[in-house]
Amino acid sequence: MRHLTLPLAFLLSLYTMAGVIVLEGNYQGKNLFVQNPFSEAGVGFCVFEVTVNDQIATDEINSSAFEVDLGNFGLKIGAPVVVKIKHKDGCTPVVLNAEVLRPKSTFDIVKQEVKAGGTYTWVATNETGELPFVVEQKRWNKWVKVGEVMGVGTPGEHTYEFKVTPHSGENTYRVRQSDLTKRSRMGQNVTYTDASVAAVTWGPTKPKDIITFSAATLYEIYDQYGNIVKRGYANTVDVVNLKKDLYYLNYDNKTGETFIKK
Repeated sequence: MRHLTLPLAFLLSLYTMAGVIVLEGNYQGKNLFVQNPFSEAGVGFCVFEVTVNDQIATDEINSSAFEVDLGNFGLKIGAPVVVKIKHKDGCTPVVLNAEVLRPKSTFDIVKQEVKAGGTYTWVATNETGELPFVVEQKRWNKWVKVGEVMGVGTPGEHTYEFKVTPHSGENTYRVRQSDLTKRSRMGQNVTYTDASVAAVTWGPTKPKDIITFSAATLYEIYDQYGNIVKRGYANTVDVVNLKKDLYYLNYDNKTGETFIKK
């Protein structure tokens, strides 16, 4: 039996081989529609069996198009689904809406906080597929990704946590998800202040080799054209390889400070 693999992005995988089409994803409350040609011999239709999670589907498949009713299998929203469409050699059925098994971002945040010590916790509900929660921090007048936590992807309340590194002053965080439609769904903002985090200072303003911060910090360095030339998290930055010019520095909760590379 020949094998031909056709990747489909993210959690839904679709691959075809002579004899069977396999779709994997999560139940989203919608059914699959299949275009079913005649067999190569011209007698009967191409598909001869459909299974859902290894249970034989009872849908009428002896037609040029048919529906796989996933609602017949007692699936809960977000539940894993493996559909196998078995067909004769020399013909290939077409799944018209395989994307209905792709996970979608549908979560709601019912509670969140940043605890003392910097642990960001949130409780999410109404998830319908395994998607990562991207943790973002508002810094330098933009949202910066600081990490991610994989979502459970099923309905009900699920608690997540992520250790954040606060800057001085008030910090603002949120979680975000993007599904395969490229649509982003954001949670509400949550704020946090750690009084033990002191404001960061730096120098020299005309460095030749090294810029030194008073404490480890996230930083970004831009040239005069807005191109980022360095970024990271450290208490020193090696600027030896920067050409002599004016640069802009973002660090801690400060933005747009300048230095001249000697």
